[in-house]
Amino acid sequence: MRTVTIVGASLSGLYAARELRAQGFDGRLVIVGEEPHHPYDRPPLSKDFLIGRTDESELALTDADETAGLAAEWLLGVRARGLDPRGRTVLLGDGRTVSTDGVVIATGAAARRLPGDRLAGVHTLRTLDDARALRAELTRGHRRVVVIGGGFIGAETASSCARLGHDVTVVEAAPLPLVPQLGARMAEVCAALHRRGGVELVTGTGVAALRGTATVTGVDLADGRTLPADVVIVGIGARPQTDWLVGSALALHDGVLCDDGCVTALPQVVAVGDVARVGGTRAEHWTSATEQPRVAVTNLLAGHTVATARTLPYFWSDQYDSRIQFAGRYREGDTVHVTEGEITGDGAPGEGGFLARYERDGRTVAVLGVDRPRAFTRARRELQREERRWTEGARVEPAAL
Repeated sequence: MRTVTIVGASLSGLYAARELRAQGFDGRLVIVGEEPHHPYDRPPLSKDFLIGRTDESELALTDADETAGLAAEWLLGVRARGLDPRGRTVLLGDGRTVSTDGVVIATGAAARRLPGDRLAGVHTLRTLDDARALRAELTRGHRRVVVIGGGFIGAETASSCARLGHDVTVVEAAPLPLVPQLGARMAEVCAALHRRGGVELVTGTGVAALRGTATVTGVDLADGRTLPADVVIVGIGARPQTDWLVGSALALHDGVLCDDGCVTALPQVVAVGDVARVGGTRAEHWTSATEQPRVAVTNLLAGHTVATARTLPYFWSDQYDSRIQFAGRYREGDTVHVTEGEITGDGAPGEGGFLARYERDGRTVAVLGVDRPRAFTRARRELQREERRWTEGARVEPAAL
């Protein structure tokens, strides 16, 4: 394999580049990025960067020495528009082509949008340029901010806007925010954090339309109400960036379909990060983006699947001066027990936070910590050990029969 092309100058793309060099690939390495920026850290965009506590230089994931050490050709500010697997060529939006022996797909996901959200004052928050534009608007004086979507990005952005002194309302179509991720009982805690932070939470209704001609002036809700707004932030999830792969013969279904080793139907093409559906699951988490590349690169260089990626899902979120940490696999019907700390009468975490365990069939399957970092770290390690034992047992069981 003489040339490998990484499509996506993202977190997972950078980790793939590091793995290629660490695993001995010394050939031509090309990194294509739609954004004009070198890889940067996205989690701070909705938090410290938005409130001005972190500047752009602190977001960089590489420095000049590492960039030189990777010895890669960086094609930034240009998007991939196609993949010709037979000709082993990546087609670029500016008309250029890159001939390659192997491809790492790391194009991530793009923010979902609403009809009419091209009005001035309407923002999404996914990229550095998104965050720049929103930060600039939030520093122009007091604003009435409506955040559409109570997921992690919406909640973190609402928290930052409240910290900056703006009037903030969060609109969530579900009865509670984050129910799919945490379950109803723990979702109540997140709702309490909004209240404690002085943010109005409107649940159980969707958005009918955005008001305004050139600039947004309000949000019409499905229940007939209208919320006045100077700024609207749309945080309704993301879609994997696979449009450029249509017609490539790769299987696409809410991401690039891969086996448990991040390998697609074409052994010379692997996928990692937010765009990859690995073993039936697509996880938009920092840990997936950093852990999958090692396995993907191993398999790419081997020419077939020799290693699998099974990592324990983990994510965290900072909201209203509280850190929420979750590890494991929650499923509706799991029972939840608070094993350390407490939840107060108003549903918010107690002064010392709390640790909760999710159980299924007598086994702990997930843990949640709010402002309880040490206890959470211990519980996460226990869960990782238990999952390894359970997985290994499942693998040897058929042979024992």
